[in-house]
Amino acid sequence: MEKDVLTRFGVSMPEELIKQFDQYITDQGYTNRSEAIRDLVRRVLLEPGGLPGDQLVAGTIVMVYDHHVTDLPLYLMELQHDYHHFIISTMHVHLNHDQCLEIIAVRGNLSELRELKQKIQVQKGVLYAELSVTYVDEHGSKHQHT
Repeated sequence: MEKDVLTRFGVSMPEELIKQFDQYITDQGYTNRSEAIRDLVRRVLLEPGGLPGDQLVAGTIVMVYDHHVTDLPLYLMELQHDYHHFIISTMHVHLNHDQCLEIIAVRGNLSELRELKQKIQVQKGVLYAELSVTYVDEHGSKHQHT
């Protein structure tokens, strides 16, 4: 694998902010600021809002919902069937008597995955829904993780 060319640049920060950042670096186990900054930049660039809608991505939709809300579990199951070609796998966890956690592994164009997440998020009884993605290189030459 070919090594990336590195470019150096300077960053100015208030002293208190750099102290907090250095503590973050230590807490996260980084050995230097550059590694931490690279990971933070990758994370920001991979946020769903930072990629074009036609970008091929893989990731997860995480949701928490109240399974007692009328027809919600059935609706969520039907919705997943409607988007089955984007869904790789699902995991269902009972958090307590009322709440369920579902993690849906997905792969496809970002715009379609956003649409699926939005349809989940707006349902009465869905307490939390989040789409998290990573870039997929269609040709398999290089990839990034965050």
